[in-house]
Amino acid sequence: MKLKTTLTLAASLMATTAIAQDKQITVASWGGSYQEAQSKALFEPAEANMGIKIKQESYGGMSDVRLQVQTGQVTLDVVSSGSGSAARAAAEGLLEEIDYSVVDASSFIPSTRGSHCVGGDVFSTVYAWNTDTYGEDGPQSWADFWDVEKFPGKRAYRNKVAGALEPAIMADGVAPEDVYEVLSSEEGIERALNKIRELRPHIDVFWSSGAQHAQLMKDGEVDMTTGWNGRFDNAAKDGAQVMYSFNQALLDYDCFAIPKGAPNKDLAMEFLAEISKPEYQDDLPKYITYGPTNLAAYETGVISAEVAAGLPSSPDNAAMQMPVSLEWYAEWETIAAEMYAEMLTE
Repeated sequence: MKLKTTLTLAASLMATTAIAQDKQITVASWGGSYQEAQSKALFEPAEANMGIKIKQESYGGMSDVRLQVQTGQVTLDVVSSGSGSAARAAAEGLLEEIDYSVVDASSFIPSTRGSHCVGGDVFSTVYAWNTDTYGEDGPQSWADFWDVEKFPGKRAYRNKVAGALEPAIMADGVAPEDVYEVLSSEEGIERALNKIRELRPHIDVFWSSGAQHAQLMKDGEVDMTTGWNGRFDNAAKDGAQVMYSFNQALLDYDCFAIPKGAPNKDLAMEFLAEISKPEYQDDLPKYITYGPTNLAAYETGVISAEVAAGLPSSPDNAAMQMPVSLEWYAEWETIAAEMYAEMLTE
């Protein structure tokens, strides 16, 4: 009898453990203040509301996902990723397709509904200027950024191809809606590179990180730079004399993806559906100055008009920008990156 009771108890414990495991997912992001904001606005509330356990990890990007998928040892259920990285990973077959019958993205900015990655937050690549140099009347287009007679001074520019070719080709007179068509050839990429070569005598620094371009503005080392809006907002809070414009900015986003063969794929999809709701996304700007991808988050009353005016995905700001094409990056980034690296070593 005692043996039977022990066996029954063991079986019960095993069943309970199995249920608990079924209700747990592992989510990986980038750590730091960014993941802290995600945790407070998205992960912790979803954990409570769904009655599941969310194990958070920090990871090194899609290279980690590639290794797990290729070795068949997938432990991550959801990963936070840049949109371009996700597009390339999807092209490699490393990600599950997003089931939009489960994840309601009907009120999302259309460009943030990827086939294998659903938008989590929106940021912009903008041109920023030093108000000590130009006052509030800084550049209002990429052509202005290139105009060294109207806006003399030192520039900084990105040292990687992502977000570097589009401004150049717009400065060369291509309309935003035609940018990726022009860049979809080596001749078009070379045209953009030639435009950067034209500006190069005025580029003092090719920056490699958001922290660097923000510091350049804080220290007054350059008069104008490209960069990410949230970094400039933080720099301004720290006393930097910096302003930027959303006009012709590159509307980009971070997203959530499910690695191919994720152990809890179905629950992971339900989790993505949960955190895509407007009542989650409207909390994100409380912790970081990135905008929601779900435009319904602007209608809940949580995001004030004053806060919305500074977010890249607010309807007024989004309308001024050019959405980044993930399809272009999936097809052309490798070639473009090689050509860009060669240009930098000339």
